[in-house]
Amino acid sequence: MFLQLNHLERQALIILDDFGLQPMQQDVKLALLQILEERHGKYATLITSQLPVSARHEYINEPTVAYALMVRLTAGAHRIELKGESIRRKK
Repeated sequence: MFLQLNHLERQALIILDDFGLQPMQQDVKLALLQILEERHGKYATLITSQLPVSARHEYINEPTVAYALMVRLTAGAHRIELKGESIRRKK
């Protein structure tokens, strides 16, 4: 797993699609925190989620880790909130 984390830390772009669909296990929280820490200010991270930003601390369910993750995710972030019906429903 250590080699995989090192590989992820150096990618120009990481996309976390559908963030927050399932409960996050402790080892995943810590791995994500490590990845974001190493990438902070160097590489891009894109997150898509149906989970409102206001619910992310509750989702992570561990105040210290939630705060650390959210600081790294939101510092210098560009937030785009889409509204309206899903394109999938229109098909």
